[in-house]
Amino acid sequence: MVQLTNEMKEMIGSQQCFHATVSKEGIPNNAPKRSTRVYSDDTLIFTEGIGGKTYSNILKGSKIATSVVNRETVDGYRFIGTPEVLTSGELYEKTAEMSLKAGMPKPVAVVLVKIDEIHSLKPGPMAGKKIQ
Repeated sequence: MVQLTNEMKEMIGSQQCFHATVSKEGIPNNAPKRSTRVYSDDTLIFTEGIGGKTYSNILKGSKIATSVVNRETVDGYRFIGTPEVLTSGELYEKTAEMSLKAGMPKPVAVVLVKIDEIHSLKPGPMAGKKIQ
C-alpha cells in the first residue's frame, strides 16, 4: 500500500503542486493548484476553482500526476493517482467553506486523488524511479 511519508507531507504543505492530466485526444495539461493538501496517508485533495482543462480531463477519465519540488533542497516527488470528483456532500461543503474564508470563490468541485504510485524527482540515479 502506498503511503506518504512525513517528508512528503511537509513538502506538499509548503511547496507549489502541479497537476498533470491528459485529454481523450492525448493532449497533456499541466496546472498549478495552490489548494493542494494532504487528505490522508494515501490521498491528496484540491479544489477545482473554475472547472477548466484539468477538471474537464478528469471528468473524461484521465488519471492524474501531481508533482512537487523543493528547489532549496533539490528534492521532489511525483504522485500518480486516480481522481474522484465531489460536487456536493459534507466534504465538499467543508472545503468550499475553507475556500470562501480564504477569500477564494466557491469551487466548482473538490478533487480527491487516491495515490497509486510515488516516484522520486530528486536528481541522480533515482530520478523518475518508482519508490512506492
